[in-house]
Amino acid sequence: MTQRVVIHWGLSSLHGWGVYGLNLAMAWAGDAVMEAATDYEVNRQHITLDPLQWHALASFRSRSANLRGQLLRQKAEPITVNAVLLTALGNDLQPQPGPHGGALMGRPSFGTVFFEREALGPKAREILAPHAAIIAGSSWNAEVLRAHGVPAVELVLQGIDPALFHPAPRRGLFPGRFVVFSGGKLEARKGQDNVIAAWRIFAERHPDALLIAGWHNHWPEGARSIDVSRRAKPLPFRADGAPDIAAWVAANGIRAEQFLDLGVVPNALLPAMLREADAALFPNRCEGGTNLVAMEAMACGVPCILSANTGHLDLIQDGSALPLIDQRPIPTAPGWCESDIEEILAALETLYTDRARAAAIGTAGAKLLAGLTWAKTASEIKRIISA
Repeated sequence: MTQRVVIHWGLSSLHGWGVYGLNLAMAWAGDAVMEAATDYEVNRQHITLDPLQWHALASFRSRSANLRGQLLRQKAEPITVNAVLLTALGNDLQPQPGPHGGALMGRPSFGTVFFEREALGPKAREILAPHAAIIAGSSWNAEVLRAHGVPAVELVLQGIDPALFHPAPRRGLFPGRFVVFSGGKLEARKGQDNVIAAWRIFAERHPDALLIAGWHNHWPEGARSIDVSRRAKPLPFRADGAPDIAAWVAANGIRAEQFLDLGVVPNALLPAMLREADAALFPNRCEGGTNLVAMEAMACGVPCILSANTGHLDLIQDGSALPLIDQRPIPTAPGWCESDIEEILAALETLYTDRARAAAIGTAGAKLLAGLTWAKTASEIKRIISA
């Protein structure tokens, strides 16, 4: 029996939700049972796929265009589509409207959620009520939902594409350098100010150290939150409203030759860059999911330093990462935690001086992530919505 399902968020190779949706679409494209579509525009400019993958999505793209066209012709009022609806829910748990401007529901609807606030608002139960189940992206999210009395909660972790993200030889682009990767959109939650504060000291100690950063934020206003902690000097902005990362790094006393801004990197181009790194650093204050970029770095065998809080806890097991244990709750942001700069420095020094231990952590991380694939994610969601 065919299972019709609508992915109610946009597909992209440039941000987390988009990568999630794109990989669900790819996984279900070869499934004879699943007939998937999205009500969002499938924009080729936002998606990096090879010609064979794009061809594999032909039926998905056709169904999506037809569905979107039908909805755009409707009035801005609630519509129920004759399919399972997977709805993206964020911090306020508010679903996005359909392309016609009105509410969209399915037969039935399932909420897919990654939120970064420990306390749910008073209307959360009302919003969640029409959904058959809520699919949480981390154990922490699932626990918060259950603590608020949400009755049907399913835990499904994000995945990685093992055809892209796996250990492989590096290209050797930085001979003689100790390369550290830091990724995630620039904002307070991701903790790049912690990275800057620690790197300023580490780089002075080790002239061979190089930080490569994938910090692009498609919503630049959100980057202004990075100044709240005052652990780094204020973030300057260019005339076009974009953060001036190079100027920020320089203002914090880091030499230009010890920092490289990667800019916007499509997901499919990231693996080869990750493999150039000797370590990766994620002192994030909160993760509603498991931190997709950290998962991809681990999958490539890069030893990762992870703050031991929220969604990261799903990735810290059996020596798979070097955890930052000192996590101090932030009173103004319930659920968020602050890492200690000295512990970050100690972790960097460990990976710098003990390459055997670093290699063991990288191997354990890759082993863990080899079992967390998008195919597994798609299979678990298929099981939930088909029950």
